Amino acid sequence: MIFRQLFDPTSSTYTYLLADARTRRALLVDCVFERHARDLALIHELELELVGVLDTHCHADHVTGAWLMKTELGCPIALASAYGARHVDLPLAHGAVIPFGDHALEVRATPGHTEGCLSFVTPDRRLVLTGDALLVRGTGRTDFQRGSAHRLFRSIRDELFGLPDDCAVYPAHDYEGRTSSTIGEERRYNPRIGGAVREEDFVGYLENLALPHPKLLDIALPANLRSGEPADGRVPQEPDWAPIVTTYAGIPEVSPEWVALHQSDVHILDVRARSELEGQLGAISGAQSIPLDELRAHLADVRSDKPTVVVCQTGKRSALATTILKNAGMRVANLAGGMARWRELGLGG
Repeated sequence: MIFRQLFDPTSSTYTYLLADARTRRALLVDCVFERHARDLALIHELELELVGVLDTHCHADHVTGAWLMKTELGCPIALASAYGARHVDLPLAHGAVIPFGDHALEVRATPGHTEGCLSFVTPDRRLVLTGDALLVRGTGRTDFQRGSAHRLFRSIRDELFGLPDDCAVYPAHDYEGRTSSTIGEERRYNPRIGGAVREEDFVGYLENLALPHPKLLDIALPANLRSGEPADGRVPQEPDWAPIVTTYAGIPEVSPEWVALHQSDVHILDVRARSELEGQLGAISGAQSIPLDELRAHLADVRSDKPTVVVCQTGKRSALATTILKNAGMRVANLAGGMARWRELGLGG
């Protein structure tokens, strides 16, 4: 199975991509609205077919990217039926099975943090996505969204701590940089619910946390009850000057074919050493030459009246140049494949 753990540093959220290596069918769990381009690029680069976008619960600290994924790829949205959220195609309850190719996730209801929290377990009991129910050396809070410390205690003890000791635990959040744990570790060492803790100890702990409410609570909850759809129902605008594709590395790229047809609409910047311009690959007619090692000192010399397409030999140096120009606030994209790809396609000078 293909497995990727992704991170949003703003909300300390983990997103999980699971895929069947044979069929390339995949599930995406707990995606973040602002990380949509990153997640979509990874799905495309791994040549996966997304067959479901899942949330472990209705989040209070970030807006889900589920609606964006459904809009982009047509994949169904899955969430606990308890929430009654809009745009949900697969309302989930305890015992449901979500297949993806030769693999599947089994749904376990683990309410307590909120009324509709779910955990997802692989059939071999080797991996569990625990959402905000069980965290690494912690648990979810229970002071809003009809949370209940009593219910959370029973959820963890009955549905999670019965899994094998070596079952890997992957939570929806961690604020200390911890990426995973195991059921055995949490059963022994979790300071809230591990060891011989009794229910009244656990409840007393959680009911006295006195945590401030999440900063995005008033924004995230209404949005997540729409599966992340913006209030105006509009997809956020991408750059409209070219069919740009953002890579998993975060680089906006444009195809050589498009550039060849729209050379008059863009400014082409070549960041190779000047000696390379006379080499076998040559140069694109009219391109401005600023070698990469001089670019930061000559940003003011790059034309800004048109979008800039950056080129080098294979698209690697120009990727860095693209990032430099993007950070400077310019409309910019990297020429995918560079001059090597340009010549391979037989495009003109």
